[in-house]
Amino acid sequence: MDAYDLLMRRRSVRNFQDRLVPETVVEQLLNAANNAPSGGNIQPVSIVVVDEPGDRRELAEMVGGQPWVKNAPLSMIFCVDFHRVKRWADMFDVEFLGERCLGSFLIAYADVMCAAQTVVVLAESLGLGSVYIGTIQSSMGKARDYFHMPEGVLPIMVLTIGYPKSVPRSIRKLPTDLIAHRGRYRVMDDATIRNAFESKYGSVDDHIESYFERAYIEVLEADKQHDERWSDRAKERMKALGIKSNAEFLFRLRYPQRVMVGMNEDLAAALREAGFDFPGIMSEPGGGR
Repeated sequence: MDAYDLLMRRRSVRNFQDRLVPETVVEQLLNAANNAPSGGNIQPVSIVVVDEPGDRRELAEMVGGQPWVKNAPLSMIFCVDFHRVKRWADMFDVEFLGERCLGSFLIAYADVMCAAQTVVVLAESLGLGSVYIGTIQSSMGKARDYFHMPEGVLPIMVLTIGYPKSVPRSIRKLPTDLIAHRGRYRVMDDATIRNAFESKYGSVDDHIESYFERAYIEVLEADKQHDERWSDRAKERMKALGIKSNAEFLFRLRYPQRVMVGMNEDLAAALREAGFDFPGIMSEPGGGR
């Protein structure tokens, strides 16, 4: 299979076999991550390998009880790591202020995701499946404490990996010509944008399980792997909110925007606790700029 076909068949996998990933394969994944692109080749990235059952259970709770994190044999926590860089600079009496520079942080964030996506692609080629878990960002303090991360290390993303028990049949994306702009950005009319999203997600009025398969596959997978009925709770919430459109579903239920904005202060506090503080951007709770 060539690289294009490999990338086009990739799916996020949440249902894994009870089968360990061999240590030789784990080493290959880590080596590939270490060889990923890095701004200035500084490599402010660290990866915490989580494969012990007790640690997997703890990590699953940190990310909202997602059962596949507990059930998969392997997770990797990808971290921005200025601790190592700063210590190295200090050895030579060189000032390093990456933890105070938003630009350095954004470059390091990009480095983290380059490393993580490199693992995704290699894992796919080796017959493994994976899924990104972003909700570690709501428990950065707990993760830092539990996994003994020093100041300057910030968990950004979890990648859960294993041999698939099942793979989603399809994954709907926006058409490529909607996201690709040649030469200049082109502003599209409302009808083009609306039709593209409707084609991607379908109608909320469709059979609800079919809708979830397109727009919220996590609830269906959670129902298979957990005692609680996540889909029932989602249906009840949709009814209570009177959700009739995909935009309402995404931005009032799945990612409620007021709640997301309300998390800013907690995220800023977690960053400060880890030693990251960007003057002129982050302020103390209740304080001014």
